[in-house]
Amino acid sequence: MNGLFITSTGTEIGKTFVTACLCHQLIEAGKPVDAIKPIISGINGADMTGTDTAVIAESLRLPLDAATIDQLSPFRYKAPLAPSMAAALEGKTLDYDALITLCKGRLSASPFTLIEGVGGSFVPLTHNRLVADWISDINLASVLVAGSYLGTISHIIATAEAMKTRKLPITAIVISETAGAGHPDLLKTQEQIENWTDIPVVTVPRIKGTEGWKQAPDLLAACLPQ
Repeated sequence: MNGLFITSTGTEIGKTFVTACLCHQLIEAGKPVDAIKPIISGINGADMTGTDTAVIAESLRLPLDAATIDQLSPFRYKAPLAPSMAAALEGKTLDYDALITLCKGRLSASPFTLIEGVGGSFVPLTHNRLVADWISDINLASVLVAGSYLGTISHIIATAEAMKTRKLPITAIVISETAGAGHPDLLKTQEQIENWTDIPVVTVPRIKGTEGWKQAPDLLAACLPQ
């Protein structure tokens, strides 16, 4: 295994947090890791402070300068929408072939590369390509990230089933605890997901602070099976 794709059941779920956790834990374990989030939307201007790209850069111990930003997230859009819609608002179309070439290049250049997707596994990238097509075309197994909110069990099962139909392997499901109160019990949710998907599930409790990914429980054992 030379890499993993970090995908999810939806947006603002915790993909970047999980990507940063894995980067940090691999580096702490003395293992090589590269990571990119090629597509990012909701970016207005050159200041990337506080963005997902900035979090990944910090987890890789990289400076947040122009070179790093271009290296980690070359496809940037202003509107916080699906790439197909965000690009269209700027009179553009995402260059899908360039995206695939970029990812394959990074995978071949590093012993292990994490590629973080955008939105959920079935978000449109262009008029005829979804994130699921992206995962397939670079031939990576995925880590599926989900929240712990009411309804997540259905969303996880549906996404996992759809990915299975497309023959897209999932090494682990990470349930990142959703903010706020009134959500189902985290461990009981984990049990349900394991029962229905037959995929290893790991939970990450809500961690306060800007660098919570440094305090997260071990994800390597579940996400990177030996």
